[in-house]
Amino acid sequence: MSAPTTVAGPAPASARGSRRAAGVQLRGLVPLGVLILLCAVISVMAPEFSSLGNLRRLLSAAAIPMVLACGMTFVILLGSIDLSVEGVIAVGAVILSLLVANGVNQNDFGLVAVPLAILAGAALGLVNGLIHVHLRIPSLIASLGVGFAGIGVATLILGGSAVPVTDPLVQSIAFQRLLGLPGIVWIAAAAVGIAWLIQEYTRLGRWTYALGGGEDICRLSGIPIGRVRVGVFTLAGTFYGLAGALCVAQFGEGQALIGQGFLFTVITAVVVGGTSLAGGVGGILNSVIGVLVVTVLSNGMVLMGVPPEYQQGVQGLLIIAAIALSLDRKRTRFVK
Repeated sequence: MSAPTTVAGPAPASARGSRRAAGVQLRGLVPLGVLILLCAVISVMAPEFSSLGNLRRLLSAAAIPMVLACGMTFVILLGSIDLSVEGVIAVGAVILSLLVANGVNQNDFGLVAVPLAILAGAALGLVNGLIHVHLRIPSLIASLGVGFAGIGVATLILGGSAVPVTDPLVQSIAFQRLLGLPGIVWIAAAAVGIAWLIQEYTRLGRWTYALGGGEDICRLSGIPIGRVRVGVFTLAGTFYGLAGALCVAQFGEGQALIGQGFLFTVITAVVVGGTSLAGGVGGILNSVIGVLVVTVLSNGMVLMGVPPEYQQGVQGLLIIAAIALSLDRKRTRFVK
């Protein structure tokens, strides 16, 4: 008499969950591997890449995108998107440049003006969140409108011209060195630390992950979804306002288009770092790696003599590859 045939049933839910968690962890290590590989390849092809002076330039170039990524990460963790970056930077930069010693008026409020630029960014972020939540407008459209409005206001205030900043305290933010690194690098590091603390140890951080993972469950759990969304956009605007102030310090002037190009860079960096556009997966440290990947790639292409017209194309391919690697296709039933 033959033994009964055993039919294998579906894997237990715990086993499937363990495999899914392992897959997420593996995908999370991909950006770090890419960063290490990039550094190795570029160091071989352009030996000056690993020089101390170039490493300082790399960190300085990464500072402002790093601050912006702190804000954008929270928004993308929600499963939303924020296109207001360049407009908020413009408003913060114009406010700061007109309040410190400059070549246009007699104002000289010094570093006291920096918090005002940051508050202006937070105010625009608040407006962004309120429009998105209370008018039920998709974040893509709401933030795009706020961004255009910000650039329009900055252009109206300056009449299309630039304001040269002569305040030595503001200039020292970018060029004064501490332990061999410019002040702007230390400010970016502090911003990353604050963002990480908010992510890990506040209700806003925990609820941001929860909303990105599933809004219906959050609603049933009593999480104030509208307030969380408004809070996240306000927080993002705060970081953008700080980035606007750092732009003035680094470029030595304020103008309406001072933030041009940062939007694409920061979204690329956050996604390349492994924060999923679907929400709920990733975080601040992922975005730090993503910013370094984008900055190292850009710096390496310059050192290797890649023509500028090809550099954006490479970044475009990079973001497509990052999204392809970060998506869990087993959980994605529809592509909209």
